[in-house]
Amino acid sequence: MDIKLELPQDDLPLMANTSHILVKHYVLDLDVDFKSQIIEGTLVLFFQPGNRYRKKSSSTEETCRSESNEACKFRMPEPCHVPVPNTRTFSSKMRYNDFAICGKGEEKTSGKDGNHDNRGQASGISSSKYCCDTGIHGSEDFLLVLDCCDLSVLKVEEVDVAAVPGIEKFTRSPKLRVVSELRNQIVHELVTLPADRWREQLDYYACCSQAPGCGELLFDIDSWSLQIRKTGAQTATDFPHAIRIWYRTKPQGRSVTWTSDQSGRPCVYTMGSPINNRALFPCQEPPVAMSTWQATVRAAASFVVLMSGENSAKPTQLREGSLSWHYYVTMPMPASTFTIAVGSWTEMKPETCSSNDLAAEISFSTSEADFRYAGICGHVEYPCRFQDTSATTQEVIPHRVFAPVCLKGACQQTLLQLLSPCLSAAHSVLGTHPFPRLDVLIVPANFPSLGMASPHIVFLSQSTLTGGSHLCGIRLCHEIAHAWFGLAIGARDWTEEWLSEGFATHLEDVFWAKAQKLAPHEAQEQQELRACLRWRRLQDELQNSPEEMQVLRPNKEKTGHMSDSGSSVIKHGLNSEKVFMQVHYLKGYFLLRFLAGRLGDNTYFSFLRKFVHTCHGQLILSQDFLQMLLENIPEEKRLDLSVESISRDWLESSGLPQPLQTDLQAGAECRLVRQVDAEVAKWNQLNRRPRKRKRRGTEEVFEKVRRQWHSKWKM
Repeated sequence: MDIKLELPQDDLPLMANTSHILVKHYVLDLDVDFKSQIIEGTLVLFFQPGNRYRKKSSSTEETCRSESNEACKFRMPEPCHVPVPNTRTFSSKMRYNDFAICGKGEEKTSGKDGNHDNRGQASGISSSKYCCDTGIHGSEDFLLVLDCCDLSVLKVEEVDVAAVPGIEKFTRSPKLRVVSELRNQIVHELVTLPADRWREQLDYYACCSQAPGCGELLFDIDSWSLQIRKTGAQTATDFPHAIRIWYRTKPQGRSVTWTSDQSGRPCVYTMGSPINNRALFPCQEPPVAMSTWQATVRAAASFVVLMSGENSAKPTQLREGSLSWHYYVTMPMPASTFTIAVGSWTEMKPETCSSNDLAAEISFSTSEADFRYAGICGHVEYPCRFQDTSATTQEVIPHRVFAPVCLKGACQQTLLQLLSPCLSAAHSVLGTHPFPRLDVLIVPANFPSLGMASPHIVFLSQSTLTGGSHLCGIRLCHEIAHAWFGLAIGARDWTEEWLSEGFATHLEDVFWAKAQKLAPHEAQEQQELRACLRWRRLQDELQNSPEEMQVLRPNKEKTGHMSDSGSSVIKHGLNSEKVFMQVHYLKGYFLLRFLAGRLGDNTYFSFLRKFVHTCHGQLILSQDFLQMLLENIPEEKRLDLSVESISRDWLESSGLPQPLQTDLQAGAECRLVRQVDAEVAKWNQLNRRPRKRKRRGTEEVFEKVRRQWHSKWKM
């Protein structure tokens, strides 16, 4: 059935009913086939019912009556052939050798409830759209809705987690007679284990994911969602808490890019835009659906699998010509942050290993199992690096660089030299790195931007390797900044992109100045020059874009609201123009620059460190940041600033904010700006002269200009 949505054509729907039920963990078991350009396998989802589930409402009944009979029909899965590799046997030792064998571990202890309470009312999508009459008089089945697009779903089944050896330790009431209740209780106890038992938890997730099925579930799929139900399960509490989905991607799927690298070898990577990961696996896309995951990915032995994972995975030989890679994540994050890249990548290593790198490796190995809780965090419980004393002093986290072999020289000359200084600079500004390690991959030439950050992995365009260290360094600093803003701290409403891109753009200048070890006056001049260039770029963009696309907070007072089911829409999320726009980068950057200027750098960055420590692992809205900022600065520095005035002038209006017009007049007096203006004027005048004869020494002239420019920027 196709759920009808009355939406503007360029708005992206997030269909998952996250207020009713939440995915707490994903286990992916996938095969990558480059011949067919398909990724196929199984996905096991572990659920916990949400806090706001309502069995039935009058609006639900009314809308169900208005839907056509066709819209309320479900089908049993059609017979299909699902390839099952020999490796999919019940053996945690074979495929999950990072963890202990099933059944071993500590005794059960109670954990915190990690539910998200999604506050807000309907804003565009009604949960009643998900109603379906099952034919049972006076009742209806609960409907699980997952975000899904461009996928072939072959089968959906309930997982018999009770069949896992040793799992009885997770049953509080062994006398339960209803088997389905017993299974759901096991999953509930598993997903609520405390943070210090994370390794045992991952081990049992792996074992449960390989347990046998215990009954197929009804499912249907439409343009944007996968809908699943179990006959007789009328509430989210009754619905199976562990299900397995057999599926395969499609070659044209919009979340997955099949291409060739710069050496002409096949590869695949996930872009996560504009529809995020719903064409990679069925998932809950709304950002409030924070989950963990683990994945086993098999590919031919000539390929390297990189992924969003806390561990630096080492391949396992399965059979001749085939390798298996396993990654895991223990920090709950939106499913949209999941990233994978498979190709014939070569790890680029520096010719010599610095003492900083060695210290980072030693620190990482000792801190993994040693969590000393230094304070209370505001996020759901997980093994948090901000509570690990050794992680807080780790300036440079372990890092690797991967690229096609033909780019080895460029990576060694530029990228490898910059990673440690940029990571150290970021730590000096914001403190603890949110993630324990980092991979950097130079992606194929068809990658549509300069970079993209995901947990534990950064994609960089090959364009950043040209033109000296400045372009590569500034972009690397931008992506590193996303570890804090965009990943560790996410936007609760994806229309507020400035909370990610504005912060990263502002911080890239600060990180890069520290990485270059510039004197304060040199850093200020460099940043003022870049501000003038961005101001001109912003002016051009504002003159050539629709006004409604220039607003940083398009939902205004409804920002963060969602429907009763938890579904929502991303305004302009499918607008093709938005991909090429930088308004959220630039206006967000100028807002933060304005605030830092009004408060003073020392006050502003001192607050920013406090904000990161307070809000990491959580989702925020603009007003959360602004309110905390104003509450933590002296009264005399607030002047006329308020959350309302900042929202009105910067976030909810199109065009150029008035404060920005005034501030940039002062920036135009910067020495470097005047120098560049004079240089441009000189060459414009030279260009206007009549050309009577061929000039001599052109190459020498431009070489002299290039040397002068590089000396000014200390390249």
